[in-house]
Amino acid sequence: MMRVVIIDDMEQARRTLADDIAAYCPELVVIGEASSVKTGAALVQRLKPDLVFLDIQLEDGTGFDMLEALDSYEFRVIFTTALDSYGIRAVRVSAIDYLLKPIDPDDLVRAVNRAKSVLAASTNERVDVLMDTLHNPGASRRIALNTAERMHIVPTEEIVRCESQRNYTLFHLTGNRRILVTRTLKEFDEMLVGYGFFRAHHSHVVNISHVREYLKSDGCIVMSDGSTVQVATRKKDALLQALGV
Repeated sequence: MMRVVIIDDMEQARRTLADDIAAYCPELVVIGEASSVKTGAALVQRLKPDLVFLDIQLEDGTGFDMLEALDSYEFRVIFTTALDSYGIRAVRVSAIDYLLKPIDPDDLVRAVNRAKSVLAASTNERVDVLMDTLHNPGASRRIALNTAERMHIVPTEEIVRCESQRNYTLFHLTGNRRILVTRTLKEFDEMLVGYGFFRAHHSHVVNISHVREYLKSDGCIVMSDGSTVQVATRKKDALLQALGV
């Protein structure tokens, strides 16, 4: 059994989630609830749960504030929110699970299954990435890449390009390293926009800082690893603008 705490500022939301957990995730047992940063931090320190469902917007701050208030923790985290834009980009980059309210039971089961397979140590690393993303908007970025075997924490400057592999994304990194990730390219395009990445083609997102040449006659770009990526005709002007030429 996994011991669960629900932290949400709305009593009805806590009750609904608790009912859904009982109905769809019988291997979980809810051992406590809280509504604020202060009471939530005290509760998890006292009960030491395995999993926390954490609302982003709380009575006296955010779920992010609550995590920062803890000296250490060993629980897994699933964020819940009714606000699709608030903090979601940071959560996506850190590969921490989140559920949009009203919570779909199928999404709940999937998130719980992922949480059960993730070590607490990995959760701590991903929360570190989350906090970096939230609090250092101009700093060097890191992204958490989840594969079938492990979680990789990768600085974005080491990403040369991302290539679509149907429902997977193949990351081409410096040093001829490759990581196949169980998410679509569209998801990573949304995560990396604004961080110096460009959707050159429906199957490729490239790191502008790793573009070495643009071959006008062929309509493609040459990357720092020697690979070439075709540029969609409609993307040419935007690419040149991104390159500053």
